[in-house]
Parts: sequence; structure tokens; C-alpha cells
Amino acid sequence: MANEAGLSRRDILAAAGMAGAVGVLPGVLGMAAPDSAMATPPAGFVLPPLPYVLDALEPAIDKMTMEIHHGKHHKAYVDNANKALAGTPLAGMKEPSALEVFRRFGEIPVEKRMTVRNNVGGLLNHSQFWTWMAPAGTGGEPASVLAGEIGKTFGSMKGLQEKFAAAAMSRFGSGWAWLMVGETGALSVVSTANQDSPWMGAEISGVSGKPILGVDVWEHAYYLKYQNKRADYLSAWWSIVNWVEVNNLYARATADR
Repeated sequence: MANEAGLSRRDILAAAGMAGAVGVLPGVLGMAAPDSAMATPPAGFVLPPLPYVLDALEPAIDKMTMEIHHGKHHKAYVDNANKALAGTPLAGMKEPSALEVFRRFGEIPVEKRMTVRNNVGGLLNHSQFWTWMAPAGTGGEPASVLAGEIGKTFGSMKGLQEKFAAAAMSRFGSGWAWLMVGETGALSVVSTANQDSPWMGAEISGVSGKPILGVDVWEHAYYLKYQNKRADYLSAWWSIVNWVEVNNLYARATADR
């Protein structure tokens, strides 16, 4: 049964397995895997580690951008999410889950909802974003089933890239572009503002579905290297897409069909 955010229990369990291909499962939930030497896991959301070294995505994304993006921006979302959830019914969750936060969004005091939405959304989106990228030449290709659906929906891989670029370039200000699987199993490309995502559900973000690929078009994702040339950033980004992860997500999103 789906909840008000459009997420079924299967969806949440599927999201829990998202990052298996790159070994950072807890990151998608906004948590870092507890250090085996620690007596008890830390409370609240924790910044997940990157699945590669900081300069692994060069030349598409430079080391300094990754250092600031992950170590400063992503960390700020994590820290601010924990602060925002303090004193709410969700503060005592044994294992914090970003998807659980949005499933129970109505329990959050009204005055805290926008802060929670922005920061829990930010930590979820970024935890996913790192897994959707891999060093150039290592990310594989779309699996045959996914490639077939891309051809059917967009005409070709170039058609998908053009649709994706259009969504990303038309996003005024900050936000994301997504390739997602909808309720009928069809692929579509959508864009959301700020740190919203399809995982939040239509009532919160205006769209709902299961994202299998997303790109960050906040300026902090590309400005050091590309300045105002968002289109150049988007063009280079395709060289580091981790299709292994995208294929896995597509298989999970369509498993019941």
C-alpha cells in the first residue's frame, strides 16, 4: 500500500538497496555505516563517505568542487537536518531514513517543514548523486532492457540527453533534473526546484516517481570549473554517469511489472 507521499513499503526497501553497486548503501538513507570500532552508532543523520577519491571524476568534475560540494554543502544539509528534526516526533528514529521523514512529513510542526524539506531533501539527493557518478570509463552502459526503453521513449540516447539538458537548463535558479520511472513503469524526465525530488511525492515536490538518475544544477555543483556555463557542465557530466547503478535502480523500479 502506498502512503501519502506515493511511497510503498517496497519503494522504501528498494531505496535502502540503491547504493549497493558502489558500496555506500547507508548514504542513500543519509547515514554513514558505523565504524566497527565504535561502541554505538552516532545518533541522527551522518555524512556518508564518497565512493571514490575526490579527484576521481576529473576532468568532468574537479577535485576542489568535490571537496567543497561533499565536505561543506552536503555536510551542512546533514547538520541542519539533524537540528531541524530535534524536538519533533521524528527526532527519536532509531535508524534515520530520509524517505521515512517524507513519509511522516505531516507529523513535523508546520514552522519546521520547509527547513526539514530543504535539508533532508538535500542530504538525500546528494547521497544519491554520488552513487550516480563513477570515474570516466568505469560506469558501463545502459543494460539492454533500459536501452530499449530509452529508445522507445526518447528515440535514442541522444534524445534522452537532449531532454535531460532541456529540463536542467530550463530550471531557473537552483534545482535538479531527473530520469524517473513513473507509476505505469514508463520513463520520463522531470525537473524540481531547490532540493525537492520525486521521492518526496507530488504533494510536497509536485512530482512523484522512482528516480533512477539525477543531476545537480545548483551552481555549487559546477561553478568553480564551468562558471556560468551550465550547458558545458551537463555535457561533460554524461562521461561519468554510473550506468551500473542506474541499471540496478531501473531493475528494482520495474521489478513488479
